[in-house]
Amino acid sequence: MTEAKTDAPRETDKPGFDRRLLPPMMLGSVLNPINSTIISVALVPIGEALGAPASQTAWLVSALYLATALGQPVVGRLIDIFGPRRLFLLSTGLVGVAGVVGTLAPNLAVLIVARVLLGFGTCAGYPAAMALVRSEAKRTGRDSPGGVLTALAVTNQTIAVIGPLLGGLLIAAGGWRATFALNVPLAVASVLLGLWRLPKSAETGESTPRGRLAPLIDLPGMGLFAAMLISLLLFLMNLHLRNWYLLVIVAVAGTAFATRELRAATPFIDLRVLGGNTPLLITYGRTLVAYVVAYSFLYGFSQWTEEGYGLTPFHAGLVQIPMFLLAIGVSIVFGRRKSVRGKLLAGAVGQIIACLVILTLTGNSPLWTLILVALIFGVPQGLNNLALQNSVYFQADPERTASSAGLLRTFAYIGSMIASSATAASFGQRADTGGMHQLAWVMLGAGLLYLLVTVFDRTLGRAATPDAQAAQQTSD
Repeated sequence: MTEAKTDAPRETDKPGFDRRLLPPMMLGSVLNPINSTIISVALVPIGEALGAPASQTAWLVSALYLATALGQPVVGRLIDIFGPRRLFLLSTGLVGVAGVVGTLAPNLAVLIVARVLLGFGTCAGYPAAMALVRSEAKRTGRDSPGGVLTALAVTNQTIAVIGPLLGGLLIAAGGWRATFALNVPLAVASVLLGLWRLPKSAETGESTPRGRLAPLIDLPGMGLFAAMLISLLLFLMNLHLRNWYLLVIVAVAGTAFATRELRAATPFIDLRVLGGNTPLLITYGRTLVAYVVAYSFLYGFSQWTEEGYGLTPFHAGLVQIPMFLLAIGVSIVFGRRKSVRGKLLAGAVGQIIACLVILTLTGNSPLWTLILVALIFGVPQGLNNLALQNSVYFQADPERTASSAGLLRTFAYIGSMIASSATAASFGQRADTGGMHQLAWVMLGAGLLYLLVTVFDRTLGRAATPDAQAAQQTSD
């Protein structure tokens, strides 16, 4: 008995999280948000330079999220099998290629191709980071990654601060093409950090024998998932009755996908497990609605401040800084607290209040009212992202952490597609005040739905905490 007590490691004797992993984790995970936020102030200059209206430049937003929504769960599943290192290096290398294509693009079509490449290139960063958090928890025996998850959330919020302002500075210094050229040095730094810091150990799955890999990759399931998702997103981007056939393709591909996944020995998305995980399903639904509001504001409000209010891209970026600064502060203060319901409820109320204030804005409103809206949006921006990320980490099957995290982003990007579609429909040829008010009503409806889903979600009281996860694993 004495010997057993001596051999049993105390909590303080257990190794801690390997902090050397943080630089590549953070840099990789921010490649997508920096390209999301930096384009928000570049849409108007790109439209002016290439002679494209707001309804066409909206495809620059949709192209990235279409590719990322498809790629995130696919790359996440591959990370679950192969480990993060290989997928991280391949994807971030593609970001550099996309940067070159975008910088040299002669027209809007090529620019959209560059955004698609960026979407696929930024797929690995976030799932790889979540997989590394999980593997470190397994290695150290400390499944309390609150500080690391908060660091990821704060890093993304910081980049969101820098994005619009940096975009304005780059446009002022070198035109909108500079916002694409930025990806080249970022990709080089990511690849070098990945080669230097990311592990090759068996903990990440990279030691799986080659002969056993093929059965683990569900290519038919991935193909059907892609057909379903692409058809859905194309319909959302072209809302019209003449595109009814896209919904038929969605239904057929979705049925075939479900049939395939329920029968596959190693499914791409295990629908049996997912279907039995009600808290995770609700989290995905909540994520979709939250991002309809968030991205409608990010892109719609930015375009309106330039075209409807008359700000330059640089000043439009400055207006959004209070939102992201407050979001960072909120994430830091509440990051280590386990409560999820409180964060989500506060975020829901913040969204609703901000939408109501937007409905009062006009082209003659004082500048401080624009800053007020940005500040109000800072609360849900900080709380929602943090709560949703932590929920997925603790609700997902530990063996599918990366793919579950990728699927979280997929639902977020479907929300962004709906937001982009609503923005294009609201603004048409120009982002005027009437269009901004129309978009605000859409945002308000989504915000109310988000609040209702959160209020009536009884799983929040027992989900999204390490203790709940441990209890679930014990019962399984």
